[in-house]
Amino acid sequence: MTDLDYPRPMLVRPQWQDLTGPWGFATDAEDQGVSRGWHQDAAPFARTITVPFPPESELSGIHEPDCPDVVWYRREVALGRVPGPGERLLLHFGAVDHRARVWVNGVRAGDHEGGHTPFTLDITETLAPAREQVIVVRAEDDRDDTSQPRGKQDWQTEPHGIWYHRTTGIWQPVWAEVVPDVHLRAVHWTPDVPGAAVTFEVELSRVPASPVEVRVKLTLDDEALAVQTFRTERRLDRWTISLPAARHQMELSRLLWSPERPTLLDAVVEVRDGDGDRVVDAARSYVGLRSVGIKDGRFLLNGQPRYLRLVLAQNYWPGSHLAAPSAEALRREVELAKELGFDGVRIHQKIEDPRFLAWCDRLGLFVWDEMPSAYEYSNRMVERVTREWLELVERDRSHPSVITWVVFNESWGVWHGLDVEAQRSVTRALYHLTKSLDPDRPVISNDGWEHTESDIWGLHDYAPTGQPFRERYADRDGIDRILGDRPPARRTALLGDPVYRGQPVMLTEIGGTSLRPRQDEAWHGYATVDSAEALKERVRDIVDAVLDSPEVAGLCWTQLTDTEQETNGLLTAERVPKIPFEEVRRILRRPARSVPAEAIDAARREARE
Repeated sequence: MTDLDYPRPMLVRPQWQDLTGPWGFATDAEDQGVSRGWHQDAAPFARTITVPFPPESELSGIHEPDCPDVVWYRREVALGRVPGPGERLLLHFGAVDHRARVWVNGVRAGDHEGGHTPFTLDITETLAPAREQVIVVRAEDDRDDTSQPRGKQDWQTEPHGIWYHRTTGIWQPVWAEVVPDVHLRAVHWTPDVPGAAVTFEVELSRVPASPVEVRVKLTLDDEALAVQTFRTERRLDRWTISLPAARHQMELSRLLWSPERPTLLDAVVEVRDGDGDRVVDAARSYVGLRSVGIKDGRFLLNGQPRYLRLVLAQNYWPGSHLAAPSAEALRREVELAKELGFDGVRIHQKIEDPRFLAWCDRLGLFVWDEMPSAYEYSNRMVERVTREWLELVERDRSHPSVITWVVFNESWGVWHGLDVEAQRSVTRALYHLTKSLDPDRPVISNDGWEHTESDIWGLHDYAPTGQPFRERYADRDGIDRILGDRPPARRTALLGDPVYRGQPVMLTEIGGTSLRPRQDEAWHGYATVDSAEALKERVRDIVDAVLDSPEVAGLCWTQLTDTEQETNGLLTAERVPKIPFEEVRRILRRPARSVPAEAIDAARREARE
């Protein structure tokens, strides 16, 4: 297995045990399992489910679309390695939707709430003398709880509109590993391109009994760029690692990360004893050296204006729903977006598997990270969204491909922000909270409309042809009218009086055109055409109009794939292109007027070709 098979690619240990595959399964419609002691009884688990596929999906082997809210899992695990003296056994869950409770050998090991983010349990004290251990998981996913972040998961039995079948329970990998008592719990990297340095943060499992050394080695291929050793007696610590090779301006480009050249610096992190003689723990990681920002209405990558060509990606598969059907499918999703000519994806209403982000890092694809929405404003919703959002930012902030944070989408969960100050306050608060954790990336408070405080003003405009785009976005006066009192949707673009700080205007949902469906086919789209050729011309018409605007700084096409009844993908649900890849690529590669340097780049590219 490679580092990209490991479920946490940003912190990889070579020895780990994959716990996906067949588990015992039971549904608990009356929620009686706890009182009846199912965590200590094998009898209820008469069915078998394939983890990590949700029970609603075909690949799970259960395929029960109307699954009860409470489900249980059970597995007897023969440990690949038993922890010895001074070692711990960690049990990791990539994601369990929505509330999880875990027992090991009948002992309650821990709980987690939040259906899209990972959690880890130290189960050392629950282990039985026998090599085989029993793991039981209870998961609860209440379809009627509208304060629960659920994204595009339908609350109705049958999918309708733009919502899809639910994903209940375990839907990302489960794995175990033996670690030293004092071990690396997390590492984080923050590049400083102008300063030719990287900020390195480390979290240890606990405060060491005596000072330890943390040694970091950064390399590019066989070239050692930095080797530094730090001494600490703290659980959390942070240092600056200088990169002398990045000081040479004319050589800097070979070190920088971009979609065209996704250079990554390999990192080895070791924890050594206080004398530096013995390695206590070691892991592999990587760093992408790049900067992102905004200025004068443009997005900046490595200090230069960059026009973003994104595609809306639901990352949903017919046979496995939110769970990827395989690790290879995650890589293929990245490749498909790039083959179509996009340089990024806006992952829509989903927190994606970290292995997907790792492929975006390796292959070169921007990512907009977006929080799955709830559908009701309440104190409970605010608490849940905030907690899970903080876990997402903590998990993903070291990935160079992640360039933007999107907290809310189209006012879902904050529908009355125009009239209710509390709802405006939460979008502003989460914007500022995110900036306090990650001041370097742009943050969007509410993509589509009703921005309170945002670094990018993303607008959703589903005009069916190119002409309305040419009329609305032809000049700065047109943009000001849209931001003022002529929004493309029926919602105000800006709430309050946000200060202009150079925020780019981007059309972050456009298109959405479907091939005309059969008369008996359930479908959803924003416009239809009758043939693949007509679809190609519609894409060209709209994209050409947007690229011709001297003010729009980026676009996001809806969407990458057909998803259940939402049939407006450039690819079918089976990932078959409706238009040849090269045709879409040719349309997207036209220079954008808002970034004049693209015309020069295109001329150079044509000369090379």
